[in-house]
Amino acid sequence: MTIPAGIHTFGPANATLAVKTGRTGAAAKAGHNLVIHVMAWEGTLELELGPDPAQANLTLDADGTSLRVQKGTGGMQSLGEDDKASIQKSIDDDVLRRKDVRFRANEVQAADGSWIVVRGELELVGQVKPISFELTADDGRLTGSATVKQSEWGIKPYSTLFGALKVVDEVDVVIDALLPAG
Repeated sequence: MTIPAGIHTFGPANATLAVKTGRTGAAAKAGHNLVIHVMAWEGTLELELGPDPAQANLTLDADGTSLRVQKGTGGMQSLGEDDKASIQKSIDDDVLRRKDVRFRANEVQAADGSWIVVRGELELVGQVKPISFELTADDGRLTGSATVKQSEWGIKPYSTLFGALKVVDEVDVVIDALLPAG
């Protein structure tokens, strides 16, 4: 399937933007691998395909206080609602510091119409750094992921139990969106 040319807008109504974390440390068995959804965000992909593609662009803006734990796997006991609320507070106060997240592409290369390579600038907690990733169109969906190393943006990965349980520095940001029929 090819990605249709045009302006495509994505958000919680037609897509999922998720952050996936892992755990490490001597007490890693006690923690959880998390799937966290961004609940308030909007992305726009402007794409024109053909032998001489016109200006392509991708932007994404996310409310940094809208991340909500959806699932926790592993751990010594199941993840409860109080645990989820505590994680949300840590994300808001300590990780993202209640700051919005922004991505602006400076290069979007459409390859064969079923995938594109994106390079741009990601802004986290006031730090702007380059990042690149691929998006793929398949079976009516646009999917892709990027690995973000928190420390590169000045974010100290969450830890507890005197550092015996830590969130791994690299987290995966994953998008799964419905493509318009066409």
